[in-house]
Amino acid sequence: MKIVIVTGSSRSLGASAAIECARSGMGVVVTYKSSPEKAETVVKTIVENGGKAVAVKLDVGDVGSFLAFRDAVAARLLSVWGRKDFDYLVNNAGYGLFNPIATVTEEQFDGLLNVHLKGPFFLTQCLLPLMADGGHIINITSATSRVATAGVAPYAAFKGGLEVLTRYMAKEFGPRGIRSNSIAPGAIRTELGGGLNDEFEAMLAGQTALGRVGKPVEIGGVVASLLSSENRWINAQNIEVAGGYII
Repeated sequence: MKIVIVTGSSRSLGASAAIECARSGMGVVVTYKSSPEKAETVVKTIVENGGKAVAVKLDVGDVGSFLAFRDAVAARLLSVWGRKDFDYLVNNAGYGLFNPIATVTEEQFDGLLNVHLKGPFFLTQCLLPLMADGGHIINITSATSRVATAGVAPYAAFKGGLEVLTRYMAKEFGPRGIRSNSIAPGAIRTELGGGLNDEFEAMLAGQTALGRVGKPVEIGGVVASLLSSENRWINAQNIEVAGGYII
């Protein structure tokens, strides 16, 4: 059984990715920052459908906590799956902030930087010794790195940096057979940034070729598919999953 770690998978897009990966036959390490009950609900859903999953606490914005997280994951891998390594990492954890450049504070900037770029960089580095050769890293980026959307400049800038980092991961980890790709969701009906109100959702739907915003399962399904062996020759790519957003 292949094993995947999905960060920020106690809710929304991450939860959907965890459930879809389990549906595809993978064991799942669900991570959460402050909602253990939501994480356990995801684990329960997976187990009730015949899968295997565990929940482990992780604050992607706190690099100093990563070694303890790695130790906790290593212990769970051994006790639950009888393995000393895992196969796939999905760097998904994140949050949104809607603020014009003129009013963004340094604290807000640093918070987004830590979670969306610095965190995935150092978490991946920390987990590399536990990752099996032939593994796969998926970084969740954003269509806002392609289409400028007023009010999300820091978020989009760091997602753009993560997209570039994805290619460097593919280059440097290639000798171990580890692939690295990124998935860029468009407008998705999630809790990110407080969710979408009806007016904003209608505006986004009008800018999308398929005439609606996406659902978390439509991203989760792509995550599971990209991790599969059928897509083993896709590497160093950013795949926008947005229903044709502003084309």
